[in-house]
Amino acid sequence: MRYNYRYRLTPSDTLRETLDTHRDLYRQVYNHFLHRLNREDETTKYGEINQLPSIKKWWNDLTDLYSRTLQNVVERLYTNLSRLKDAKDAGRKVGLLKWKAPAEYRSFTYRQSGFELKNTSGQPVLRLSKIGEIPVRMHRDILDGAKLKQVTVKKEPTGEWFAVFGIETPDDPPEKPDELTDVVGIDVGILKYAHDTDGTAVESLDLSNERERLERAQRDLSRKQHGSANYCKQQRVVARRHAELKQKRRDFLHKLSNYYAREYDLVAVEDLNVAGMMQFDSNSRNRASAAWGTFIRMLEYKCEREGTYFVAVDPRNTTKECASCGVKTDKPLWVREHSCPSCGFEADRDANAAWNILSRGIKKVGTGCPESTPAETALPTDTDSVSAKRVVETGSPAL
Repeated sequence: MRYNYRYRLTPSDTLRETLDTHRDLYRQVYNHFLHRLNREDETTKYGEINQLPSIKKWWNDLTDLYSRTLQNVVERLYTNLSRLKDAKDAGRKVGLLKWKAPAEYRSFTYRQSGFELKNTSGQPVLRLSKIGEIPVRMHRDILDGAKLKQVTVKKEPTGEWFAVFGIETPDDPPEKPDELTDVVGIDVGILKYAHDTDGTAVESLDLSNERERLERAQRDLSRKQHGSANYCKQQRVVARRHAELKQKRRDFLHKLSNYYAREYDLVAVEDLNVAGMMQFDSNSRNRASAAWGTFIRMLEYKCEREGTYFVAVDPRNTTKECASCGVKTDKPLWVREHSCPSCGFEADRDANAAWNILSRGIKKVGTGCPESTPAETALPTDTDSVSAKRVVETGSPAL
């Protein structure tokens, strides 16, 4: 199994300068090969990698960079190109790859070699070839028996440096159960972030204080003279406010997704087109803040890690269909209760949608699932509303 562990680096001023120098050189190499890609025909990834030794003869600064990491820069360019092509093949409008400005190229990766995590006089340090030894804040231990496969060094807009360790354990993911006893369908929303078929409704995270501090910092930035020392200083303040908001949201999403992945044998969610939903005129800010796409991605890989079935179903008409009889009933967004005119079934709007999601998930998985349908299983009429504070409470593993 593979994991990514993120740790804070505490380099000295000299090492910070070295890291910034290397990062900017990698950026220039990226832009150089992007220029070649746009000007020359029939370039290939491995053909360009083979050009690196000859380029080093006239670009002397490249001798200060680790060769394998330098190759990764070319691989990164062609990976971006491949993703752009996939998006175009999927029917999305795409442009061309853009040159990277100094503030836009923030990371570089050591793969397979050129790095070592060791302990020096009781202090964990990360040794990077051509750079040196950088102290690491090991706030949690790496799993026993895990092998360190790669290290990505990244500079955040706040000026802080982090290392993302890609590790691999000898254990295979747990096998998915043959008989599913605990299954759940989850409907995500804005008023209630998640409403599941067990009758639990998790409130949306309150980020009003973080947004207020961010807006205040942005107003202060607008009053500074662009390019001045005070402007640059306030830019870091704005970056810290953004980081605070992001960290609180991701902490909430990690704990919520971890709860569902560990507690259930099957988790069914809607296969949302979040990028398309952001094109709507109204309520786009709340949709962006909800980060549904991030939650679903977290839930997917954690279910794989825990041996839980993860099923993404078609979201069409999950709110309109009756979970009891299947009759569709149009209802405006402000109507929060489902009342079926055909069978008389009444439930919370989001609870009804969650049961439809679960039903579709069970049909999609097929074998090994319970035979009972939402109509045969008593749908809870009472909802246990869980405050988001219980999810983000310091040290709490889950709900």
